Amino acid sequence: MAQYELPQNFFFGAAMSGPQTEGGWNTGGKLENLWDTWSNEDISSFYNRVGSYVGNDFMHHYKEDLALLKDLGLDSYRTSIQWSRLIDQDGNINPEGAAWYHELFRASREAGLEVFVNLYHFDMPTYLFRRGGWQNREVCEAYANYAAKAFEEFGQEIRYWFTFNEPIVEPEQRYWHGVWYPRHHNFQEACEVQYNISIAHALAVSRYRELYRAGKIREDARIGMICNFSPSYTKDDPSEADLEALRMNDGLTNRWWLDLVTRGKLPADVIKTLVDDLGIVLPQRPYDEAVLAGGVVDWIGCNYYQPSRVQAPSKTHDEWGNPLFAEPYIWPERVMNESRGWEIYPKGIYDFGMKCKNEYPELEWFVSENGIGIEREYLNKDPETQQVMDDYRIDFVRDHLTWVARAIADGARCVGYHYWGLIDNWSWANAFKNRYGFVEVDLMENYERRPKKSATWLKQVAETHVVA
Repeated sequence: MAQYELPQNFFFGAAMSGPQTEGGWNTGGKLENLWDTWSNEDISSFYNRVGSYVGNDFMHHYKEDLALLKDLGLDSYRTSIQWSRLIDQDGNINPEGAAWYHELFRASREAGLEVFVNLYHFDMPTYLFRRGGWQNREVCEAYANYAAKAFEEFGQEIRYWFTFNEPIVEPEQRYWHGVWYPRHHNFQEACEVQYNISIAHALAVSRYRELYRAGKIREDARIGMICNFSPSYTKDDPSEADLEALRMNDGLTNRWWLDLVTRGKLPADVIKTLVDDLGIVLPQRPYDEAVLAGGVVDWIGCNYYQPSRVQAPSKTHDEWGNPLFAEPYIWPERVMNESRGWEIYPKGIYDFGMKCKNEYPELEWFVSENGIGIEREYLNKDPETQQVMDDYRIDFVRDHLTWVARAIADGARCVGYHYWGLIDNWSWANAFKNRYGFVEVDLMENYERRPKKSATWLKQVAETHVVA
């Protein structure tokens, strides 16, 4: 088997989020967020009726979990501050919430782990959602206030900040495809939300720059955004209609954010199609060009799970009257993760790296999420040790890291890798259906942590930087 070596300054870590791990959903002054609201209103929407309440009980296991990360050879991890825990309903710091994050960051330093802090992971406070959520420009301002409060509170502790995780997901899941609460199917609303999230990001970055210049943030700090980039592909012999589907799919999901964080503007061809051709009304205000110009970041995270394969749609609108830009193209050679229904295509991370090299050459990035979720992993346990034998996870990560190494060798500015869900965590409406971790969480035994077979392999790679 061929071996690939990653640079010695390449960092290895883990990714998680506040709402999926912390627990304590209504303690310490925390306000209700959308996941709590959905759990309270319709617990049957969640796999095995496991709602947002406990996560993986990180607030009670954080010292153990940090020790686990360090023992596996990792040097960093990303989590998120919960807006609903840090800020009260008047827009001020909640002292109990701030104390929890100060303690977490202190314990992380003591464990020798760098913390990457993301400010928003799909967990809007419910009272702001009821004022219109991301459709309301005032909520964008409230987010910028929250971001500024976080920067000031933790500015001397945290070096790496991120405004949003996967900003395309809420427009799609909540407002267009109707998968998440409030389950709307309205493309006009989705576009309003996507536009205003872009504004909120830019406002937060501008506040960061102001506070940085004022000395409120450490001198070596950096700010970025974390996006789920799915390289877009179509048929080998595409028609003009297939290429048009590719343009809009890539434009809405990839180029929109890449242009925003590198150029401070949104892709003109996509805006033209939305506004001139489809009649979408974006909530634009005078001087928004100047606002968006403030959204340029220092680097980004790339969440990569699967490619996006599209072809020309067979009809112009869906059953709710929304425009259709593309429909899925089933690649004859695809390999699937049947548990998740996602294609496994490790070369996609290489192709993303080459896209950045060629189209955004100054942009530094890291793999901020990558992982494989498998249903009913307990069936794969060794009968004697009861350890999960997850060779498929080793294969998945090895294949992706191999393509990362090849991308770096070919000029990609990729500087690190964070695995998603190093410790099994709650995953939205899927709850604990698909397990991602190198470390098992036993829900029947007080959330006990147990390393899987893959953990030994990960430790060796993280410590040697050799992918084998």
